[in-house]
Amino acid sequence: MDPRVTRSGNPGLNEKIFASQPRPAIGSERMTLQGSINKSFLLLVVLMAGAFWPWSQYLSTGDASVVSTSVLVGALGGLVLALVISFKATLAPYLAMPYAALEGLAIGGISALLERRYPGIAIQAVGLTFGVLAVMLFAYKMQWIRATERFRAVVIGATGAIALVYLVSMVLGFFHVNVPVLNDASPLGIGLSLVIVGVAALNLILDFDLVESGVAQGAPRYMEWYAAFGLLVTLVWLYMEILRLLSKTRRS
Repeated sequence: MDPRVTRSGNPGLNEKIFASQPRPAIGSERMTLQGSINKSFLLLVVLMAGAFWPWSQYLSTGDASVVSTSVLVGALGGLVLALVISFKATLAPYLAMPYAALEGLAIGGISALLERRYPGIAIQAVGLTFGVLAVMLFAYKMQWIRATERFRAVVIGATGAIALVYLVSMVLGFFHVNVPVLNDASPLGIGLSLVIVGVAALNLILDFDLVESGVAQGAPRYMEWYAAFGLLVTLVWLYMEILRLLSKTRRS
């Protein structure tokens, strides 16, 4: 096994999924880097198309109830499909695009709500997300940032800690207990958001490395869809955290 294929902070991209896939028969189609890039681009197009409907509906009516259903369906449906794909990679070719569409509904509605309150915030978040993606990809290709074992351990540990904080916050929310540092516009709250954005960005390095390793191992062709799905998971997380950060700076 390629030593780089160990683990990833992204639940959609990890060693067990790639290593557990059967090796393609001689002469059969295998995963390629170009194929993974093409499918990643396609999922982004589907996500943006899904985001357009709640975005246009809310900005034209100003009625928050118009997008509430879209956000709820998109968030819950996207979570269910993400879990299914994560445990059954062979379904990625069939479920990756529905997942992207559902995520589009969710982030389109959330973005529209924030856009109404803070004009221009959505396009700033989109620009920063793609900017971070480009910088991380360039740094990875230039080998300025390498996915060493120590790097993986730090990023995965930080990602796990963030997930735990969000889980605790969600549980406390059921009891009407707020965790102000996650959402307030204080220097500490903004600093925390910057750290989370940084961790999300570093997860892109792990994603790039694992996709490249899957190609090197000759993973089955359907893993291109799985790789594209995993990368989209990270990009959605990065976008939402940048959106949260920008909203905090507008309130400060």
